[in-house]
Amino acid sequence: MSDQVSLEQGADQSTQEYITVIIADQLFGLPILEVQDVFMPAAVTEVPLAKRDIAGVLNLRGRIVTAIDMRKRLGLPPLEEGGRCMAVGIESNGESYGLIIDSVGEVHRVSQETFEVNPANLDPRWAAISAGVHRLDGSLMVIIDVDRVLAQDENNIAA
Repeated sequence: MSDQVSLEQGADQSTQEYITVIIADQLFGLPILEVQDVFMPAAVTEVPLAKRDIAGVLNLRGRIVTAIDMRKRLGLPPLEEGGRCMAVGIESNGESYGLIIDSVGEVHRVSQETFEVNPANLDPRWAAISAGVHRLDGSLMVIIDVDRVLAQDENNIAA
């Protein structure tokens, strides 16, 4: 019986679940354990003198959330006028953030066998926030490293 339990635990460790998001037609994955909420950002209040990729702050069920525009963070053109966006809520060091993205897909469970370190030809903007990639059937899913996304804020504040 103990062999069966250890095999099942090994199977769980060989797969990872990601919530997929799209930013400028590129597939990204966020580790599901890092995601607190998925929501439509409304009533974003601009913050004077904030970095250009900080869309502002919003109130999400009584919490003040810093909204980070991932298109701006990645140096991509803005969403077309009238385009709808979504946000993925994350938390770090007791602070709440909303990563504003184009759309949210579904939850993907992928094998660790498809995981690779960032390829040399990966767009440097993506590599700056990536923990690696998964090669899926016909597409490349770039894994977002939340700590790297948020560290860009800390680095720019210190500068």
